[in-house]
Amino acid sequence: QVQLVESGGGLVQPGGSLKLSCAASGSIFSINAMGWYRQAPGKQRELVARIRSGGSTNYPDSVKGRFTIFGDNAKNTVYLQMNSLKPEDTAVYYCLADATYLNRSSYARNDFWGQGTQVTVSS
Repeated sequence: QVQLVESGGGLVQPGGSLKLSCAASGSIFSINAMGWYRQAPGKQRELVARIRSGGSTNYPDSVKGRFTIFGDNAKNTVYLQMNSLKPEDTAVYYCLADATYLNRSSYARNDFWGQGTQVTVSS
């Protein structure tokens, strides 16, 4: 099917920057959209950024102007550039791929999740 590998998380001071990467691999026919979600302890998972195959993006107000999502279609990779980080950005960040893939002898479409990467913003 489709596997996602994330990297780039870590500890950063408030006001700092981090860049997350997510590479998709497997029996991919096409990537329809990719996105980043986050989940802080005791909270629901929430959308951080999403990019569609045509390049359109959307962000919640909480990160708009600070986070940028962009992709490399040739590598089936999506990046999340996070600037001006705040302590409230601390969470596990998950990559999501809405992908069409070869399933035995036919094509199927599904959402796939990465394993998550920890981002901690603290002084």
